[in-house]
Amino acid sequence: MHILLADAVFTDGTLYRDHGVVFERTVLALKPNSELRSEYGPACTELGEGSVLLPGLVNPHVHLEFSANRASLTYGGFMPWLQSVIANRDDLIGGCGEECVDEATALMLRNGITAFGAVSSYGFDLDACVRAPQKVVYFNELIGSDPAMADALYANFQERLFASQSEAREGFFPSVAIHSPYSVHPVLIRKALDYAKAHRLRVTAHFMESPAEREWLDHNDGDFKPFFENFLRQNRAANTPDAFLECFDGIPTLFTHAVQANDDELARIAAGKHTLIHCPVSNRLLGNGVLDLERLEQLGIRWVCGTDGLSSNYTLDLFEEMKTALFMHPQRDLLDLAYRLWNASTRHAADALGLNCGTISDGYDADLLVARIDYPINDQLPLHLLLRRPTIESVYIEGNKVKG
Repeated sequence: MHILLADAVFTDGTLYRDHGVVFERTVLALKPNSELRSEYGPACTELGEGSVLLPGLVNPHVHLEFSANRASLTYGGFMPWLQSVIANRDDLIGGCGEECVDEATALMLRNGITAFGAVSSYGFDLDACVRAPQKVVYFNELIGSDPAMADALYANFQERLFASQSEAREGFFPSVAIHSPYSVHPVLIRKALDYAKAHRLRVTAHFMESPAEREWLDHNDGDFKPFFENFLRQNRAANTPDAFLECFDGIPTLFTHAVQANDDELARIAAGKHTLIHCPVSNRLLGNGVLDLERLEQLGIRWVCGTDGLSSNYTLDLFEEMKTALFMHPQRDLLDLAYRLWNASTRHAADALGLNCGTISDGYDADLLVARIDYPINDQLPLHLLLRRPTIESVYIEGNKVKG
């Protein structure tokens, strides 16, 4: 049993001053320090001045297979970026072996990320994700819009999915990803989602990330047109947006980006009780626009915060992602947005991934961070933790110290 006494505990949007936590594998109690000293005496660990206990961060969307990227790709627009990914794909994938993926998961751990959703296109990151200390929701990605290749594409997807299912354990959850409405044939989508529903697998998908996607799906035109005609010999989109979203009816899904989604599509996402993953750094680097968080909240859509991968980010750090969002949404009240971002990167993200963590509350897994700050603890702490990020001294996952 661990009894940690801190200057403050911050969880679920509430700041508890002079509080501590009792935990084994799960959290047993969150109480004032005075009560814990009286109850447990010398068994308590006094963390001292400037100590803050935080729930472990949850990154719901990351691509690890392109983690070798440093400055190989072109930023500023989605199509130049996509073309650079295609041109450099073999080098990037070949340059990211198991050590590279191990370093990416270690980077997330150093940055306080105790659970993540890995979207895997090829399965090369499977072994590294299986041995990662974090909780991992492993999304095997289905991609392919050519009907002539449908059987082969689905067989490859099944092979990767079955390989991940053979590794299933507590803390590692094989799951399904549908790449996007423009890149997956509807027959394949229905087959994969039928399997996911039958086996109660978690599901994620990209949706309406770029203006190019919007124009292609609506009008079979725009910047995507030469790409599909030249690379795939297709002159029509594989799906309409409505038909794509309809496939997910009855399957709670994490949709990533949705920057270009219109009101009707957002209303359908709200009606389906789906979740949207906001990746502000990726959206900015690829020139895709800014997600309208106020509109999501008006519709009652839960949104969470993710890093995306190192192909469209410079680090895998939710502190940095949240800070970027503070400046990307200047119309929002600053402190209120900071509180919402913390919920979006902890409890809400964990709940969207179906995980029993993201909060320091009785009965939840003891995934928590021991952080240290050198500034006053007050009601603006959630903001200052992003502006002046703390030192993360220790990381616990299910009560086990995995860092520090």
